[in-house]
Amino acid sequence: MPQIEPSSLMTLEAYARERPQFRAKVMAHKKNRTVSLGDHMTLAFEDELTIRYQVQEMLRVERIFEAQGIEDELAAYNPLIPDGRNLKATMMLEFPDPDERRKWLAGLIGVEDKIWIEVAGYERVWAIADEDLERENEQKTSSVHFLRFELTDDMAQALRRGAGLAIGVDHPRYTAKLEAPPAVRDALARDLA
Repeated sequence: MPQIEPSSLMTLEAYARERPQFRAKVMAHKKNRTVSLGDHMTLAFEDELTIRYQVQEMLRVERIFEAQGIEDELAAYNPLIPDGRNLKATMMLEFPDPDERRKWLAGLIGVEDKIWIEVAGYERVWAIADEDLERENEQKTSSVHFLRFELTDDMAQALRRGAGLAIGVDHPRYTAKLEAPPAVRDALARDLA
């Protein structure tokens, strides 16, 4: 997938006008790119459109309009776009109660390394997590992690041909598995060159 260039972004004024329609488009797009693993974990698989939305939102919220600030945002977000050989996802651990969240995050250290995908007929592909910076310490893990799944050419071809896709987590304190619905599998297969 192509990287986002500064010249392709909307100005703050243009984004303010287009935001409701653009946001609706992105939310509809994300429906086939988001899966829940159990009650407390969500994986949102990223692509150029989802990351473009994140960048536009950050520029809006932070009121960034200078060239260097825009370049800095793109340097942070462009690596989250799949490159045609992989899938990339934002993993979120969601616990509404702060006390419950604190306990779970302390018990889920290392969970980001226990996420996997499996194309039917092939071995599991384990997530490569948080390449930009460490998001956990000795006391707890973070509630947000960034994951990359590197697929072989054979896996990518099988997925594009409609092979099943399982997604799961195998942590001692949290396990879940799901078969990706066809719409999700098809959306992710389009990320692969």
